[in-house]
Parts: sequence; C-alpha cells; structure tokens
Amino acid sequence: MQILAIDQGTTSTRALRMDASGRLRPVLSLTHRQFYPAAGHVEHDPEELLANVVRCLAAAEGARLAGIDNQGESCLAWDAEDGKAISPVIVWQDDRTADVTAALEADGVGPEVMARAGLPLDPYFSASKLGWIVRNIPRARELAALGRLRLSTTDAFFRDRLTGRFETDVATASRTSLMNLETCEWDEELCRIFGVPIEALPPIGPTCGNLGPLPHGLRLGASIVDQQAALYGHGCRNPGEAKITFGTGAFAQCVTGTLKRPEKPGPLPTVGWQRPGEAVTYALDGGVYAAAAAVNWACDLGLFGDYGEIGAFEASSAIDRGIAFVPALSGIGCPHWSRQARGGWLGLGLATGKGDMMQALLEGIALRSAEVLISMEAEQSFAGAVSVDGGLSRNGYFTQFLADVTGRDLFVSAEPELTAAGLARMAAEGAGIDLPEVREGTVVAASGALHADMRRRRFEAALKAVEGYARASG
Repeated sequence: MQILAIDQGTTSTRALRMDASGRLRPVLSLTHRQFYPAAGHVEHDPEELLANVVRCLAAAEGARLAGIDNQGESCLAWDAEDGKAISPVIVWQDDRTADVTAALEADGVGPEVMARAGLPLDPYFSASKLGWIVRNIPRARELAALGRLRLSTTDAFFRDRLTGRFETDVATASRTSLMNLETCEWDEELCRIFGVPIEALPPIGPTCGNLGPLPHGLRLGASIVDQQAALYGHGCRNPGEAKITFGTGAFAQCVTGTLKRPEKPGPLPTVGWQRPGEAVTYALDGGVYAAAAAVNWACDLGLFGDYGEIGAFEASSAIDRGIAFVPALSGIGCPHWSRQARGGWLGLGLATGKGDMMQALLEGIALRSAEVLISMEAEQSFAGAVSVDGGLSRNGYFTQFLADVTGRDLFVSAEPELTAAGLARMAAEGAGIDLPEVREGTVVAASGALHADMRRRRFEAALKAVEGYARASG
C-alpha cells in the first residue's frame, strides 16, 4: 500500500508518497500567501490552506491512506454550521498577544499555566491567540452565543471540513496552553485564564488510527503537529533520542517517554504521540524562532546571493574574532522565553564585510541551537548522536560549528523530508502496516572542545546586550 503524507507548513503544503520499501517520492508542492497586516501580525488565508490540502489529496495516485501534519500553534475560528472560517489563520510566529501574555504574567498566573499546561506565557502558543479572536472578532462572540463557534488549531479545521469529524490530536493539543499535560484533556481553569470557551474546542484523540474518510477515496490515518512528526521520522522512539529540524525556525525535541517537568523555565514538556489504545509518549521541546528565516532575511538584504557562498569561509570563526549575531528577529525562545528581545550584530568594525556578517549569522543560529540542546540534556541524558534535518543541515560550515559548540556528534539524515516520513510511518503503524526502517546519512563529529566554552560565553554576553537594549528601549 502506498501512503500519502501531506506536510502543511508555514510557507507551503507538500504531498509525498511512501511506498512499500519505506522510501518517499515527492508528488506536489504548493506555496501559499503570507499576510502581515500590522507589526507583529502574521496570517494565512484558511480557505487557501484547505484548498491546497485538497489539491494534494487529489494527487494521491493510488494511495488509500493519508496523514496530514499541521503547523502546530497556528489557529483560527469557524462556524460549526457551514464550516466557514470567520478569522484568518493566526500563525505561530504572530506576537499580537504579547501584551496579553505580559499582563497575565504581571497578574501572577504564569506558574499556574506552567503547572497545568507545561508551557510558559508566550504569544507563540495558541491559547492567547484564540482568546484574542473571541475578544476582537464580533462574529466569534455571536457564534459562541448560538453554540456554533469552533476554535482550534488548523488541523481540526481541516479534519472538520474534510472528514466531517471535529477533532484534534493530543500532540497538537499539548501545544495550545489549554490542555492539562497530565490528564491530556482541556483544562477549565486554563480556558478561563485565556478567555477561551471550552465548549468551542474539539475532542482530543490519538495521533494515528482510523481518523475518518477523506476525499478521493482516502482514509486519514495520522494527524499530528509537524515537529512531532519530524521526531518520529528521525527514528527517535526511545528516551534520550533527540533531533533538531532546521526550517523557518529551529526546533529541537528529545523523547523522554514519561512526563518530565523541568524545575526552571527552559525546554518544555510536550506530548510526542499516542498510538490507539496506548499510553502517551512524552518528549521535551525547545525552539529557536528564526533559523532559515534569518538566512532568507539576510539574503533579501543583499548580504549574499547564492547559498554556495555561505557553505564555507576562509576566515576563522566570526565569534572567535569578536563578531557575533543574535538571531532574535522574533524574540528569543528556549530557554530564555523573551519576546521583547530583537536581533543584532555586535563587534562590527570598518573592516567587517558581508561575509563576516553571514558567518556570524550562521554561528548565531548554531549557538542558539546549542543553548536549547544543552538545556534539554540537563533534563534528559542524550542517547547517541543528535539527528538533524532541514535546509541548514546541508550547510557544512553550519553543522560542523554546531557539533563543535555542543560537543555532540550530529547525524545528518540523507532523507530531506523527515516530517513527511514520520507522518507516513505513523499512519502505517496505526493501520497495522509494517514498513522497513530507512536510516541513511552522515555523521559530523564534534571537535574543538577547547573553544566551545569561550564561544558560548561570548554569545551569552551578546544575548545579554540585546536583551538589555530591548529593556532600555521599552
């Protein structure tokens, strides 16, 4: 049986097909528009996303089983009666609710949210966005009064419209700040804190199994947030196995099996997945908000023209020469959780050129990723090399620098579509289909441990500088 994997991401929707050998073949890739209606606002058109998912389903060509992953924290509202969206998709990058989460922090509810949801107060997560919709879109309040309001992440919107079943999965729900991480049910107190009517939320179920019929004769076999699909695709199944996916942002995860709660803010406990009839598998999660987004931004600025220009540098490490870049273009995620901070180069001089700035930018993403991994390893010992994928994993300079500053070997997968691979494998397992494991790639060995501590100390000083500037500038 061939299995269709639909990766509904931040910038595109892609369909890939996995055959009986366990290998993927691309089928279709469709981009969608990005809307920036105000500072800090990032939106998508929900009907455009849905139409692209439907086009991907139509391209199945003989597949009968499909999985669909989602962007995670991106969310919207729609009418239960006709299924039409009444809000845009508010994307995970959107920080329009930064004032809301700051006010909640000032009110002292942060520890309560952390205790119940396992997540800090941050506009990254869906809860404050969904509350914003209820407060700011009159139609949402009208539908709530009529009992017709539906609120959730994009997966539930797709599933409602395509399968006729208004449902979400436990891994995606764990990223909202509305689900109790221990009971894996919507939490009434969290909903009250964020102003989200609990009756408007979908039932929570497993990440795979018989999840309903789809158009074109397909059946939905898996539905899960993209990063957890990638974790599964990396072959990470056992406690201590970890990965980083370098996409728009950089997202690290490590399997813990059971629920682990860090004693201080840092990596976040999350649901990895849940097979039908089995206990939940937990993981730790940590993100860097700008990875490829920072590289693409620098390209738009004219700092380089071809990606081959930034795969190697003649000069020694930029941070060794006193030049640093903090990639806080949308704030700083794990383990700092500071949305106010913004990015910056430090240590520039008249002799600094575009190449130096790009070298520092790549190193800054690696150093931020190293922070995430180090904070994660303090909670869960790693087992083996850290598996990496995504565009930046193809950059030899970047991966070697990352291995060196973490002191850990990296496994660079030869399969570039591990999110889709994990999704397809999860759908197959939920349907009782055995597929051979395919794990091919190269190892980047860590070296240069003598410089790692110094580099991290310099980067820590750069971080404090941008955070201090953010506080001083208001």
